[in-house]
Amino acid sequence: MRGIFVRIGKKWFASTLLLVTALSSLTACGSGTSSEGAAGSGSTEPVKIRMIESLTSPARTEVLKQMVSKFEEANPGIDVELISPPLDSADTKIAQMLSSKADIDVLEVRDSTVKQFVTNNWITDLSAYTSKWSGYGTLNASAQMSANYIENKPYYIPYGLYEKILFYRTDWFKEKGLEAPKTWEDLYAAAKAITDPSKNRYGYSFRGGKGADSYIVDMIRDYNGTNTNPDDAMFLKNGSTIFSTPEAKQALENHLNIYKDGSPKDSVNWGFAEMVEGFEAGVTGMLIQDPDVIDVVKQKMGEGTWSTAAIPAGPSGVTHYKVGAAGWGMAAHSEHKDEAWKLIEFLSSPEQNEFFTQKIGLIPVHTTASENEFYKTGYYKPYMDMNADAAHYIPVKPETDYKGFGEWRSIIQQDTQAIIFGKLSVDDALKKWDAYWLDQKKQGK
Repeated sequence: MRGIFVRIGKKWFASTLLLVTALSSLTACGSGTSSEGAAGSGSTEPVKIRMIESLTSPARTEVLKQMVSKFEEANPGIDVELISPPLDSADTKIAQMLSSKADIDVLEVRDSTVKQFVTNNWITDLSAYTSKWSGYGTLNASAQMSANYIENKPYYIPYGLYEKILFYRTDWFKEKGLEAPKTWEDLYAAAKAITDPSKNRYGYSFRGGKGADSYIVDMIRDYNGTNTNPDDAMFLKNGSTIFSTPEAKQALENHLNIYKDGSPKDSVNWGFAEMVEGFEAGVTGMLIQDPDVIDVVKQKMGEGTWSTAAIPAGPSGVTHYKVGAAGWGMAAHSEHKDEAWKLIEFLSSPEQNEFFTQKIGLIPVHTTASENEFYKTGYYKPYMDMNADAAHYIPVKPETDYKGFGEWRSIIQQDTQAIIFGKLSVDDALKKWDAYWLDQKKQGK
């Protein structure tokens, strides 16, 4: 994920007294709204439900308003109030509203907040609704895995997915007689072939700064092949960590060689913005990133100079990929749950989902999207291909629900930089990471 994704998933609200006090006025205001059109009141007034989003932006909020208006037209007995807090404080505001039982019915739930919400009994298990919803059966494997991430129950319905793909310069590849890399070793070879420091041209946008952990871990999982446990992907199916094998060493060495022989030297400190800018500016020939980068690259680079491809595979032909997701859930204390579900169901329909994901730049959640020409061809096609080939492209559950995840991200980034600067050996780093995750396993999630 990129920097715009504000994480509060590890900040548990064990005590809500201060939050309740701070939000007493908000709760008071909400209580009056909640009673309007309440079931059994005999009122002919429309039921009013309140919906809050998290990953706010002016453009996205406008798209949601259009969708809500369509819902209200189709459901004249329900009025929807959309709440759009500032992005930086949205997750905190949602948690505060839930903890104080403020008047809210539908809320944005993310892979980084769902555990907190479930642990505190703030959101509803949607099983009773999804069991009767035909659209649930057309959710693709990644969407279903994300929806059921906690307790194998659907606590939210994803509205879109974040999966990485490879962006590459087709014109540079053509000059060198290269094809899009199918394996990580192919990627190394291509990066090395393209690199020409005298022209300020390099093969790959290496990520050595914030967020580097996912790139290292993904490659190590792929080198371990089908031995990686997709349900607990820092570990193998035999219970050992992914860092304990000879394949892990091969993967880490390849990752480091991609930096040494095919990446700008200052990319040891690159984060999201720098790696994308490196590709856009014609400094690097390959980039691995999320789908919302597609529109950014389209605006900066000429048609026909670049394309996209599936993420490379490990030696056994297997690629593991993490799925980032966000979607719509229901407040456990909502007094209008049936109406809230109607809104979630509408927003999550294949038609509305395709409208939303195309406007925002996300991967759709329904298998039916693969029939749409927008996704069958062009830059989004690799996503459809990956989701349709579960034998070779295996979605894994992210490790974000482990207590030490935040600390881990800093450890692996710093250790990898230490290896690059000659202050730590590959073997010692892998031993350290192996011990860390064995300890995490003992502590539990």
